[in-house]
Amino acid sequence: MLDIKLIRSNFDETCQLLSTRGVEKETLEELKELDVLRRENLVKVEDLKQVRNRASEQISLKKRQKEDASAVISEMQSTSQEIKLLDLKLSEIDGKIEKIITRLPNIPAPGVPVGADEADNVEIRRSGDAPEFSFEPKPHWEIGDALGILDFERGAKASGARFLYYKGMGARLERALYNFMLDEHAKEGYVEVIPPYLVNDESMFGTGQFPKFKEDVFQIQDSNLTLIPTAEVPLTNYYRNEILEGSELPIYFTALSPSFRSEAGSAGRDTRGLIRLHQFNKVEMVKFTDDQSSFDELEKMVGNAENILSKLGLTYRVIVLSTGDMGFSATKTYDLEVWIPAQNTFREISSCSNCGDFQARRAKIRFRDEEGKVKLAHTLNGSGLAVGRTVAAILENYQNEDGSVTIPEVLVPYMNGLEKISK
Repeated sequence: MLDIKLIRSNFDETCQLLSTRGVEKETLEELKELDVLRRENLVKVEDLKQVRNRASEQISLKKRQKEDASAVISEMQSTSQEIKLLDLKLSEIDGKIEKIITRLPNIPAPGVPVGADEADNVEIRRSGDAPEFSFEPKPHWEIGDALGILDFERGAKASGARFLYYKGMGARLERALYNFMLDEHAKEGYVEVIPPYLVNDESMFGTGQFPKFKEDVFQIQDSNLTLIPTAEVPLTNYYRNEILEGSELPIYFTALSPSFRSEAGSAGRDTRGLIRLHQFNKVEMVKFTDDQSSFDELEKMVGNAENILSKLGLTYRVIVLSTGDMGFSATKTYDLEVWIPAQNTFREISSCSNCGDFQARRAKIRFRDEEGKVKLAHTLNGSGLAVGRTVAAILENYQNEDGSVTIPEVLVPYMNGLEKISK
């Protein structure tokens, strides 16, 4: 959530920056008018409360002196009624302000490319060369089906479209991957966490999913609980409503969890395979730090995700997202995209974002600096990696002409020595 004081004091600049994220100036002008109205009414209320306090003192004095206090009592009752009406008006104004400000996206950081959508993202670097095949490479769903390790048909029977069963060496490969990822992140100082997979509305608000993106998640009927769309939500909310000691920062968390997405608006996109599912495993990275180091920590986080891809021997590229393609809470985001041979293109496999103090303001995550001053923390999150998409990348990039799939060398110990998945 943005600081209304920042909007108030830098209105024109804020309008310009948020316009690159699709926010209309009229929305911010309405917010500005409501803010002015709120402050004017607050002054009126405070003045009236002083009048009421003086009247109360006069009434007490007159009663002690056994004088008639009826006129002053009448005046105080009238003043109290005015205060009550103004409080109701303020409550209404606060509701309108909250409705607007909780739906405003984060302000893009300096240097973030301005653009309307993914077409305006900028490639920073790439690693590795796309593999060359002496045969026509198959898509991962065909490979998985032929090997008997991915069963989309029975997944649809049990649950519906965009669900599947991993089976045999498919399940082992998925497990090998997330164990490998967690071990690598532990080496970088991340504390492994097993978080709740259901969170309350306050947690969803804290990380920015609520109130704007309720259609993107699965909510539990007649409850205050939602299936997590990413482990970012429970990990970031770990310190909600708390004040940390600055000496503890930065704090790193990592977790494997299922992620549940309704995929609203994705009809017709990636209907086959592991790219876009309603349920998938993801290893998440979350950081808590201060305003001085958050962008350095973002670069480190991207490096942590790149480390996984490099050790798996997968070709990938790093792009910085444009203002029109960034997530709601992010001030700057890097996406890592892995090469998918059957599609002859790169596909997102990790997204690493610095959210600045945007989530911390919503979730009231603070720290006490060396001088004892309490400040908002900065939060970061990133995929390290989306496990299903990594399975897809391995099946396609390591496929052989006979239909088998070679296991990346770093995963062989996690596969109990198996070097190849064959029919």
